[in-house]
Amino acid sequence: MIGDFIRYIKFERRYSERTCTIYEDALGAFYRFVYDDRAGEDGFVALLSESEVVSVLSYSLVRSYVARCLEDGLSARSVNLHLSALSSFCSWLVSKEVLSSNPVRKITRPKESHRLPEFYTQNSLDRFFVIQGLDGSEGASRNLPFHRYRNLVLLLVIYSTGMRRSEVVGLRRECFDEQRMVFRIIGKGDKLREIPVPISVCKEILLYLERIKREFPSLDEGAFFVTDSGQNIYPEFVNKVVHEELDGQEGFSGKKSPHVLRHSLATHLLNNGADLNSIKEILGHSSLAATQVYTHNSFEILKKTYITAHPRAKNGGNYEN
Repeated sequence: MIGDFIRYIKFERRYSERTCTIYEDALGAFYRFVYDDRAGEDGFVALLSESEVVSVLSYSLVRSYVARCLEDGLSARSVNLHLSALSSFCSWLVSKEVLSSNPVRKITRPKESHRLPEFYTQNSLDRFFVIQGLDGSEGASRNLPFHRYRNLVLLLVIYSTGMRRSEVVGLRRECFDEQRMVFRIIGKGDKLREIPVPISVCKEILLYLERIKREFPSLDEGAFFVTDSGQNIYPEFVNKVVHEELDGQEGFSGKKSPHVLRHSLATHLLNNGADLNSIKEILGHSSLAATQVYTHNSFEILKKTYITAHPRAKNGGNYEN
């Protein structure tokens, strides 16, 4: 039954592989908690009968599971992720008329601490790309070994477009429209979106595509980013490249990941006057609520500017939140 649900969200709802794995793990954790005496059996969750699966989906047991998770030190965010998986599963069972109602909806979810998205400053990124020679001109970066040049262009594309890691991994040459200066990509939920590309970045992409033809003359013509041996890149490869290129560079403290580059673009667009709806479309968010989190980053920057520049603050006056 749980396997049927996972297949449903994967093939009908088109959830990502990562989300499907998270949901499957969360459901497994709940049933191992309920059937503690059998938790050590390999694959026992998949062998549960329909009655064993359904009979324990009650308000009291789910609430007890939440309490155990919190006692074991799981963060509120992780617990809420488990509850989301359970709630989706119960809703699916209701739609199949196996359950009469969804007991998870009655559960009070633990309050999460809201962390602002991490981002790098615009000055840090501008300086990084200028130093590396990636400004669309015939700079020194063209003389770099292929793997270094590819790494730098990969970072430039992520920051300039705000693509998700999975979208970068799936890039093909036909996604890049040189004439219109846009990337056309299929994002979450199989939604097509177009991302405008600055002219300087377009020039760099064209130089890179010429370079890859010279390096791998027999390569599939549709390939965009490839490994040192000409194979398709993969998610962990992107993580490794971003970390290696930014590690030790001035202005890049904290986490070094493709997602922080995506956050950085959103924050910089907002700081430079872009409206939220435009940023939402560029990032491929399904709702404006997901984009609005970046307004908090912008407010923090504004507050720091105020504290630094306001006469009262400069003259020793007190600033209160």
